[in-house]
Amino acid sequence: MEHLVPGRRESAGRRRPSLHVALAESESEILEAQKLRWRVFADEMGARLPSRTPGVDRDLYDPYCEHLIVRDEDNGRIVGTYRILSPEGAAEVGSYYSESEFYLTRLAHLRSRMVELGRSCIDADYRTGATIALLWSGLARYMQQNGYEYLIGCASIGMRDGGHNAAGIYERLAETHMAPPEYRVFPRCPLPLERISPAEQPEVPPLLKGYLRAGAWICGEPAWDPDFNTADLLIMMPMARVDSRYSRHFVERQS
Repeated sequence: MEHLVPGRRESAGRRRPSLHVALAESESEILEAQKLRWRVFADEMGARLPSRTPGVDRDLYDPYCEHLIVRDEDNGRIVGTYRILSPEGAAEVGSYYSESEFYLTRLAHLRSRMVELGRSCIDADYRTGATIALLWSGLARYMQQNGYEYLIGCASIGMRDGGHNAAGIYERLAETHMAPPEYRVFPRCPLPLERISPAEQPEVPPLLKGYLRAGAWICGEPAWDPDFNTADLLIMMPMARVDSRYSRHFVERQS
C-alpha cells in the first residue's frame, strides 16, 4: 500500500496497452520490478534508498516477499508492482516492514492471517485507473487463494508542503475511517501534528481514497518517514469488510 504516486489521465485517442498481472516467476522479473521501484522512488521522488546496487531498489525484505507485477504485453515492460510479505515470510525475516515505522503490538493476534503490502509503484506512462485495478485484482486473487484475512501497509502522503495536507487528511479521516481501538498502532517517529496547521481542504491521494471506499481503516496517527519524506498512515483492510462492488470488480478482472 505504500508510496504509490498520484495518477495520470490517459490522453485522448491513445491506444490502450495490453496489460497482464501475475506474480513474478523469475529473478529477472523481480530485478526489473526493483529497477522500476528505483526509477519512481529515487529518481522521481528523491527518496534515499538503502540499496547497495545503484539503480536497483532492494532491501532485506525482498528475498522473503512475493512480487506482483503488471506487464505491458505489447513491449514486454514491467510497468507496475506491489511487494507482498506473507505471514510466513514475515516470520522468516523476523518482522513486517511496517514495524520499522509503527508498533504493531495490538495486531499480534492477527499475524498468522495478515499480509503486508509495500513498495507499490507504477511507471509514469501507465498511471491510470486500469493499471491500479489490475494490481488490486491480483491482490484479491492472492488473498483468496491463500486464505488470508487481513491486508496492512503504509499509505504515504507527500510532505513537500511541510505536512499541512497530511495533517488535514489525518484530521478528516480520524473522524470517519479510524479502526476500532483494538486495532490501533503507534508511530515510532510521529508526525508532529501539534506543530502543523492542517490544510482546510486536504487532497486525499487517489489510491488512499480507493482503499477507504473499499472498506479499509486507518489504524492511528501518521508516522514521518524521513527517507521518503512522507507522512505514512498504517492502513488495514479486513477482507470481510471489502465492499461487495469492489470484490466483484477485482475478481472479475482476473477471471
